[in-house]
Amino acid sequence: MPATVLIEAVLTETVRTDAELTVPRDILSPVPGLTVTAVGPGLWRVCRAHGPVLGHIERRRHDDADRYVARRLVGGGIRSMELGEFWSATDAAECFR
Repeated sequence: MPATVLIEAVLTETVRTDAELTVPRDILSPVPGLTVTAVGPGLWRVCRAHGPVLGHIERRRHDDADRYVARRLVGGGIRSMELGEFWSATDAAECFR
């Protein structure tokens, strides 16, 4: 059976162009020890640097302003517990440290 040889780089991740998936401007500055990744419209996954998933940050609209809710995974990642609601995504991420 002949083998297939790849001669060009293969894209293994889907490139997201939806503006809703972009990281909020104020979270672009790195939070020491954490990795924040967009996973959906207004939703980001928070992990330890090169480690386990700690929880999520969700953007919500309240009275024409964005609020950011931090939710920590508990029970082996089966459930989540709300940690608080913040005015900035950076403040929400800080509660995971």
